[in-house]
Amino acid sequence: MTAVIDAMLNRSSEPRLETPAPDADTLEKAFACAARAPDHALLRPWRYLVIEGDDALSALGDLFASTCESDAPDKAREKLRKKAQRAPMVIVGIASHHNHPKVPEIEQTMSAAVGMGYLLLALEDAGFGGMWRTGSLAYHPDVARGLGLSDEEIITGFLYAGSVSSNKPPVPRPQPSEFVSRWPQ
Repeated sequence: MTAVIDAMLNRSSEPRLETPAPDADTLEKAFACAARAPDHALLRPWRYLVIEGDDALSALGDLFASTCESDAPDKAREKLRKKAQRAPMVIVGIASHHNHPKVPEIEQTMSAAVGMGYLLLALEDAGFGGMWRTGSLAYHPDVARGLGLSDEEIITGFLYAGSVSSNKPPVPRPQPSEFVSRWPQ
């Protein structure tokens, strides 16, 4: 097997992340990998926000907490606030849609999502851990506005990145025969 295939077969989402986060050179190479995602019509329908440091992560936590209803308990707000503290760096993947007669928005979103996957693989190859999360915060309009997204953009996920503090147990993976079939049969 090749190093790429080995990396993919050994990839795992790691929820326990600590400092150090990826450095500037590592990020530069990882983003170059993300830019290699399949991209119909070369629209480059993606961009990323890097959020790191106590002040920036605290501001992200405040943005998450602001999505609570006004009558929500403080405990709910605090839970959302802490989500931004799961790692020393959060990379927000953004699909930036362009009007194009042959490339629908869904294809552009998929291209941006593949870029997030490549970014995650590149960071893991550099020795860092990551966890790609979506959930309701990724689709909340107040979060999108708070992060400065335009009306043509959507969040493809939050990539939590850092050094793995402790590996989680291996997750059982299905065999290809469980999810691959031939057509016609």
